[in-house]
Amino acid sequence: MAISPIGTGGNDYSNDGFDGYKPMSDINVTPFVDVMLVLLIIFMVAAPLMMVGVPLQLPKTTAAKVTPPKEPLVVSIDKDGKLFIRKDPVEEADLIRRLQDLRSSESDTVIYVRGDKTLEYGKIMDLMSLVGQAGYGKISLVAEGATAKAAQ
Repeated sequence: MAISPIGTGGNDYSNDGFDGYKPMSDINVTPFVDVMLVLLIIFMVAAPLMMVGVPLQLPKTTAAKVTPPKEPLVVSIDKDGKLFIRKDPVEEADLIRRLQDLRSSESDTVIYVRGDKTLEYGKIMDLMSLVGQAGYGKISLVAEGATAKAAQ
């Protein structure tokens, strides 16, 4: 418990036996904060150690294994107008047939369309139209993220 002076100094004594000091009723929170910080550090260090799995003998199953993700289906057009499915070149006349063949083996797939930035907008739209004619309803355009310098 702490004490504090009542008067401003000198001879401010009363007759009740106190010599100018009375008990302070404020709580000192510094030790409380110190203890809480130590506990915080202990729990921050101990929490990752508690995440370790419990050693178990898991049951066996006959369920099918999860298939690994397939390579995304990407159709690209370069600055010269040449078409590619993934990395394989393809003629424009064969594009719909090849995409339909891939659709039969990879149903309900999102197809990604990539185009060179120097191409006219109409060429990209023509490519997207051909992809749509092949039966793909989920078409996404691919772009690169702009750097901070290019965005300004």
